[in-house]
Amino acid sequence: MKNILIAGASALMLTTSCVGSLESNYNVDPKSPTTALASGFIANAERTLARTLVSTNVNLNPFRFYVQYWAATDYPTESRYDQNTRNIPNAYWSALYRDCIRDLREAKTTIPTDLTVPAANKTNALAVAEILEIYAWANLVETFGNIPYTDALDYNKAQPKYDDQATIYNDLISRLDVAIGKIDPTVATGLGANDLINNGSTALWLKFAYAMKLRMALVIADVDGAKAKTMAESTIGKLPASNADVIDLTFNGTFPNTNPLYEDLVRSARTDFAGTSYFINQLKGTTGPATGVVDPRLKQYFNPATNSSLPAGTFAGGTYGSTNSKTTNSLPGTKLRAQTLPGVIVSYAQVELMLAEGALRGWNVGAGTTAESHYNAGVTASITEPQWGGTAAEAAAYLAQPNVAFSTAPGTPIQRIAYQEWVALYNQPVEAWTSWRRLDYPVLTPPAAAVSGIPVRLLYPVVEQNINGSNYSQAASAIGGDKAETKLFWDKK
Repeated sequence: MKNILIAGASALMLTTSCVGSLESNYNVDPKSPTTALASGFIANAERTLARTLVSTNVNLNPFRFYVQYWAATDYPTESRYDQNTRNIPNAYWSALYRDCIRDLREAKTTIPTDLTVPAANKTNALAVAEILEIYAWANLVETFGNIPYTDALDYNKAQPKYDDQATIYNDLISRLDVAIGKIDPTVATGLGANDLINNGSTALWLKFAYAMKLRMALVIADVDGAKAKTMAESTIGKLPASNADVIDLTFNGTFPNTNPLYEDLVRSARTDFAGTSYFINQLKGTTGPATGVVDPRLKQYFNPATNSSLPAGTFAGGTYGSTNSKTTNSLPGTKLRAQTLPGVIVSYAQVELMLAEGALRGWNVGAGTTAESHYNAGVTASITEPQWGGTAAEAAAYLAQPNVAFSTAPGTPIQRIAYQEWVALYNQPVEAWTSWRRLDYPVLTPPAAAVSGIPVRLLYPVVEQNINGSNYSQAASAIGGDKAETKLFWDKK
């Protein structure tokens, strides 16, 4: 559920306490706190996580390039998969380790003695911090492979060992089950408005946790189908059930707490990105599985080209991996530029399309439901998401087209779902990258000037090579080489 990012939320929020004795309290200055609030740590971790996942900053998040939504206008280096010129791996690694997981661990340490979290709410507040931490860890494993885990963030271990990626992932699944079991749905989290994602709603935190579990089940489905099936089936009836259940963070529009796309596309006055011809032509219905059908999301995702030599309303895409004109190609759409655009972590459309995939795998994903019914629900949810503003009528008309309908669209059933996931996850680029790596569709081709194949992982940060060299070398060898094309344990098909 959306919540407004409070500009004042920070790890320096003041604590309060009751006066218990002259010695212990009258000599304490309440305006000079010695203990930070747990809610401040959680708020900062949530803000960091959301911004990292949706950012357009190529120093941090190049994934709109990797799944070929966008091409560069002036600076094509990152669209050619050069990860190290801007040290992208280090920026991503640091954001999740230092600015997200570290703060969540501080929150866990602080919650038991934090007087602003009522005693009855402390267990739920701890579960919230744990769920967020699990999400961040899972993202790191899915991005890099083997990573420091058991030794991570321990100041006594300046050179932490790397743990096996599959072992970490299975431990995270176990931790998630424990966290879910600890949440009391009849009690609030005690975090209230300082919970920037779910506004302290335990009902939404449970839905988020179960959506994570479904998502993690699909990640491991090709390497442990039995476990994945059990996991997925345990989530049915407990997942986000409409666009009102989207798990996101809405920024308040006051810099620096604005939507990071606004910062990169509007506030900086830069025009660094255009849609790729590959993506835009598929949305236009010029090519691709939905040939002949204009996707109603086209006009939301992109703006028409502005060059006066082109007919008004022309949508055109640039050449992926090259520099491109800023006027003859379509730039990112107006709705992406809103200061308060939510940073989406889990969308309802994503959940429904994951359930469609589960149904294809033979999993029990709900009485009376089918892959087709979940496919239709996912596409409809994507088109009608509040951030895009499409209508149910547009969704129905789109789904009625033979090249879109689940039973008749080109390709295999799993390719039909994969295509719609690719389109629906446009503003969830990290999730889009993971979905594409899992399903290997649509078929993407690297540009001629690429320095590698399309990355299926980020390289390890250079700083790890320099200061943790022995452990880095062992980790690189264990995963099959520190290369962009090295597939991770779950991505073997």
